[in-house]
Amino acid sequence: MLSEAEYTRYAESYLDMVFRVAFGYVKNSADADDITQAVFLRLWKRRPVFQDEAHAKYWLLRVTVNESKRCLCSPWRRSESLEMCEVPALPSHAHREMLDIIERMKPKYRTALYLYYYEGLSTEEIAGVLKIPRSTVLTHLRRAREQFKQEWTEAEQ
Repeated sequence: MLSEAEYTRYAESYLDMVFRVAFGYVKNSADADDITQAVFLRLWKRRPVFQDEAHAKYWLLRVTVNESKRCLCSPWRRSESLEMCEVPALPSHAHREMLDIIERMKPKYRTALYLYYYEGLSTEEIAGVLKIPRSTVLTHLRRAREQFKQEWTEAEQ
């Protein structure tokens, strides 16, 4: 059973990750906050026993994806631009353009990119988190890269 100290450690370690994944899905900071709260409330209520740190991260990602999808089905859902949220200052205009391109991608592509490049998950791990075949993850990553390359090239012209 999960102790209070372990819960606090998981909350401190993974709060930002959970929020970023949720925001990637719902594009709304208020909804992302609600999802983050729901994920950690579920962690507190269920108090699962994790085999290791990777298992805890996987569990939190899986619950975050599920809660985000549930939120997307809500008739009260609305989106907001990243400009309306507190986003860390980006080093250059090019970084802002990259983020804008990624923001315009479908959630399935954004999520695959985020989990692969930012969280460092393998394609097998992403497939497990998203409950889709590994080949689908590879397709999402390929299409996201292609879309990014195309839009980046168009932006440079």
